[in-house]
Amino acid sequence: MKIRFGLPKGSLGRATAELFERAGFVLTETDRSYFPHIDDPEIDPILIRAQEMSRYVEDGVLDAGITGYDWICENDSDVVEVAELNYSKRSAGPARWVVAVAEDSSFRSVEDLDGKRIATELVKTTERFLAARKVSATIEFSWGATEVKVPLLVDAIVELTETGSSLRANRLREIDTVLESTTRLIANPTSWADTAIRTKIENVALLLKGALAARDMVGLKMNVSQANLEAVLEILPAMRNPTVAPLSRGDWVDIDTIIEERVVREIIPRLRRAGAEAIVEYPLNKVIS
Repeated sequence: MKIRFGLPKGSLGRATAELFERAGFVLTETDRSYFPHIDDPEIDPILIRAQEMSRYVEDGVLDAGITGYDWICENDSDVVEVAELNYSKRSAGPARWVVAVAEDSSFRSVEDLDGKRIATELVKTTERFLAARKVSATIEFSWGATEVKVPLLVDAIVELTETGSSLRANRLREIDTVLESTTRLIANPTSWADTAIRTKIENVALLLKGALAARDMVGLKMNVSQANLEAVLEILPAMRNPTVAPLSRGDWVDIDTIIEERVVREIIPRLRRAGAEAIVEYPLNKVIS
């Protein structure tokens, strides 16, 4: 068995390759090839633009693929959404398609754009959004550099943003959000009905989600005397309960737990003052709940 697996080419590509590597796959790409190598004989990867991915998965050209929820909506694709993967090209949060206008324009709401011209790559989704708001506007497809078209060529744009920095740099102002989008692992319905293929896709999803769960987590180990155990445990946050194991010296224990990396610098000094010794922080590749 070999599944045809679409990996996004372009802005989401690097983040996806890094995620696969954290999940335990060795993925080797070359600049000129659309067929990277992966060290899994059951996966046949191909690089496809995220904008087209859901169409090829729906048509059965691919058994599975990774793309954004925005392009599933834009293509009206009938696919199985296997997993939501909360990562994007720059951050861990969702990306947003927003309506943006010139910073000094008089437009304050979407309703102000009735009868105006809007440029976007997300044409169908924008049309549905405006129709729901009873706004009639001319929507034109943008081939790129959309931010520079306001106000000379169009009155507004619908553009993807994660931080808003590009919009601000181009003196644009958000007035509404059309869609929030996260990355999705999707499958062809017929492929999903095949037990062997489905199991393989679910296995990949499990590993990818585990790698994402571990992204902001670290492991923490320490030795604590029984006399100080309660004080140390009160300080420690944990996914569930920390592991406490006796050491060869009967009045001491080893504590092993998983915590968010951002809190480590705050609690290590507190743990030390509470009596913890030999504190070790270590990275995690995957956390499977």
